Amino acid sequence: MNTVLDHLAAELRLDAPGGEPLRLAFGYACVLRVQHLLEEADVVACLRGLGAYLDGTLDRAGLDWLAAEAARLANQHRGSRSIDGCGHAAVSASYAVANALAGKALQAADYAAYAVVYGQGGYGAVAEPQAFEPEFAWQVDCLTRLSSSTAAPLNRS
Repeated sequence: MNTVLDHLAAELRLDAPGGEPLRLAFGYACVLRVQHLLEEADVVACLRGLGAYLDGTLDRAGLDWLAAEAARLANQHRGSRSIDGCGHAAVSASYAVANALAGKALQAADYAAYAVVYGQGGYGAVAEPQAFEPEFAWQVDCLTRLSSSTAAPLNRS
């Protein structure tokens, strides 16, 4: 969906086996931008677990368990009964968390971008490509910063 991001990821070899730390950090950064849209406490706990893994306070087994749990929770999300679809932002944000935990950074970024746009304007907004441009630009900038050896720490606020 974000072609500039896709090209950058290919250039960085993000999907290579050694790219996992960057994939996890980038997925986490994307999800932090939509964490306010999460409705389920258990999904928020999974997101916190990814942060703990990145901080070195959670082991790989814990990360793997949280990844499976986040996928289960995202697949069980009830969705929205709202006709405008704004409530679907929580569904997209939940899938962003699941993909971030699974190390699928580009998919996490896609779901996070959808969550942002759904949250701002529902179904109508997602039909307009320009609605995604600010988030896409942020994603490219974020991945660029994270991939540099002098990257600033993530702003978790």
